Amino acid sequence: MSKVSMIFGALGGVILLLMFVWLVVALHMAYTKMDALFQYLKNSPAITVLAFWKHAGPSGRLRMIGNIAHYVSSPRRGIENGTISAEDIENLPAPIKRKLVILRRSVVLLSGSLVLLWCIAKIFGLR
Repeated sequence: MSKVSMIFGALGGVILLLMFVWLVVALHMAYTKMDALFQYLKNSPAITVLAFWKHAGPSGRLRMIGNIAHYVSSPRRGIENGTISAEDIENLPAPIKRKLVILRRSVVLLSGSLVLLWCIAKIFGLR
């Protein structure tokens, strides 16, 4: 095994480890902050529909927190079509809003970097 393969393997391992950390943080937020999020976002139809996933176990909670993070980090489309209330997004406390935005951006960054690493390894013929 070459040094380059070892470096790519280590980078892939670090990214996967960070994805696991993201998963733990997202589940923690889903189990501890969900009631508060539903309280703050009660006038948004797209969020109230997600209440169904609250009783679907960890995967349902991950889906809920992911969707809420998406709506909070990029609310323009939801506000334009009426599924998200602009007042709800504005009234959401800054620390919770910041955590949701960081959660969303980090999962996009980690997923993208893992795909990019895989593509680079394929292009250079690394196994």
